[in-house]
Amino acid sequence: MPASVITSAVLIVLALVVAVIVATLVAAATAVLARIDGATYPKALVRAAAAFAATMTMTMLIVTTVMHVLT
Repeated sequence: MPASVITSAVLIVLALVVAVIVATLVAAATAVLARIDGATYPKALVRAAAAFAATMTMTMLIVTTVMHVLT
């Protein structure tokens, strides 16, 4: 395999890992803020899940755009 293919694969995996970490932190913060606001645990979990999904979507959109621009 050429080095550029390996480098691209490593960058994709690294971007995915960073996206998951950022989305998890956003979801945790959303859940804590929802609980402080007085939401029940199930409602806080739903808000956290929505924040996780939105963050992953936006992060992957940005990563995909940057990858297309760079290649």
